Amino acid sequence: MAKSLAQIQKEIATLQRQAETLKKREVKDVIERIREAIAFYGLSAADLGLGAAGRKQRKVGAKKKKQTKTIGKVKYRDDAGHSWSGHGRRPQWFLDAIAGGKTPEDLAA
Repeated sequence: MAKSLAQIQKEIATLQRQAETLKKREVKDVIERIREAIAFYGLSAADLGLGAAGRKQRKVGAKKKKQTKTIGKVKYRDDAGHSWSGHGRRPQWFLDAIAGGKTPEDLAA
């Protein structure tokens, strides 16, 4: 005879409770093994990356900090003192100078 939906849901709930009990027991065992290893090898929180010194270290898989931008070597310069490295978007003063008849070679530093 086929089981009803209510019977299956009751079995699922029972299995989930059993799974949680097993998980709690396994976690206790793992923690005990870790404590034994820490005591045996004389490890500290810093050795495990948990102390103040460990927090400063980059964790495995963590993203790197964004590097600050460095100012590039000036490639173009005008008489008004504007300068541009030639990287990134063209500045308005450069576009205005080109529109005014100058060439990039005229503005080369």
